[in-house]
Amino acid sequence: MTARKSTETARAWQRMLSGRRLDLLDPSPLDIEIVDIAHGLARVARWNGQTSGAHIFSVAQHTLLVEAVMRQQMPRVDASFRLAALLHDAPEYVIGDMISPFKAVLGGDYKVVEKRLLSAIHVRFGLPAVLAEEVTQQIKAADRGAAYLEATHLAGFSQSEAKRLFGRDPGLPEATARDYLTPWTAARAEKQFLERFNGLHS
Repeated sequence: MTARKSTETARAWQRMLSGRRLDLLDPSPLDIEIVDIAHGLARVARWNGQTSGAHIFSVAQHTLLVEAVMRQQMPRVDASFRLAALLHDAPEYVIGDMISPFKAVLGGDYKVVEKRLLSAIHVRFGLPAVLAEEVTQQIKAADRGAAYLEATHLAGFSQSEAKRLFGRDPGLPEATARDYLTPWTAARAEKQFLERFNGLHS
């Protein structure tokens, strides 16, 4: 018996715990909820899980670290820029966190989906669909600073290797760095992400 060819289009959407159904290829801002983002990011591991500590170092915790680094580097930065920094990896709540070497292997298709999702997320929360290049570069600088700290404190990189790959230590206060670089439970990461979001989003 010949297998019947399915005429159904491959599913490109994901159902969220909030009940929303998000189309990954054509995402609508109306289907994006911050509770879904917080829940997902708190359960996605940075560095493919290759970090020390009792818990994964989540993308949610990473985004909070990036926002803290941005405040350290730019103490008077506008709250909307800080919100953009907090949300810079938000698409990973549905597409996961791929390490940079693997993104390079995949090429353009991954970036197209990621950018489309990020634009929808920005629109949903009152940010420009595409950020000004200056803001994008400031977020990237804070992201590199956070990556340096994570690499040297959690992922087994030497300081010289991390400096070559990510740049310099951003110089966070010791107590702040110690807290943000101690992997939290998923529940704490989710809660603190939501609290910071609510503090920045008016």
